[in-house]
Amino acid sequence: MSTKARILEVAAALVAESPDGDVSTRAVCEAAGVGAPALYRHFGDKEGLLSAVVDHGWDKYLATKRDRVPGTDPVQDLRDGWDTHVEFALHNPNLYRLMNSPAMRKPPAAALESHRILTADLQRAAEQGKLRLAPELAAQIIMSANVGVALMLVSRPATFTDESVSRRVRDGVHASVFMPEVTAQPGTETPGAPDAPDQAQVPAQVPATAARLNALLRRSPVPVLSPAEDALLTEWLDRLSNGPRS
Repeated sequence: MSTKARILEVAAALVAESPDGDVSTRAVCEAAGVGAPALYRHFGDKEGLLSAVVDHGWDKYLATKRDRVPGTDPVQDLRDGWDTHVEFALHNPNLYRLMNSPAMRKPPAAALESHRILTADLQRAAEQGKLRLAPELAAQIIMSANVGVALMLVSRPATFTDESVSRRVRDGVHASVFMPEVTAQPGTETPGAPDAPDQAQVPAQVPATAARLNALLRRSPVPVLSPAEDALLTEWLDRLSNGPRS
């Protein structure tokens, strides 16, 4: 094992065992059997070391997402993704708090990759007409809620004791992001003729239609449009899919 790998393994173990998730560079050097110059040469400073620890831990988690074969229903994939995210946080509380600490000036690469994977799943949902919003905005909404729930569960376990909290928040957020027929439970459909939609539902269909068209055009650009026209069309579709801004 290289010196860098040994320092990283030791730091990850100390973070996991620490009462508050914090470690000193001195403790890491002593446990790894190296001097401070070696640590700073490989990681720059303490923040660089902790960022590497986060990426090291999340790399194992993201490996399951990188290798998975997408299902036919992206919405179910997103539900499963929420649950595995929270499960990872509960099994790695110190690492998870560290990853989302405001003290980390530079977001770890793992966090950015996780966001890209989420956006890609939402892109598939948009292409199937299941999304109310543009994938990028939906990703921000889902990620902020998912991280918020996970942080509360690992940071305030004495307060957040109901095991259904994560599921309830997930379903509430998904109901605001996906089309009603995607999140509706069996037997709760509103009766009515399918060829005569309620006019009150029409405004809700416009953002979903715009999001779907935008997603399809991004996957297969229209060759007859100039770059300027394509950019303008994308801007209009983004506005329609994201709705009014207050």
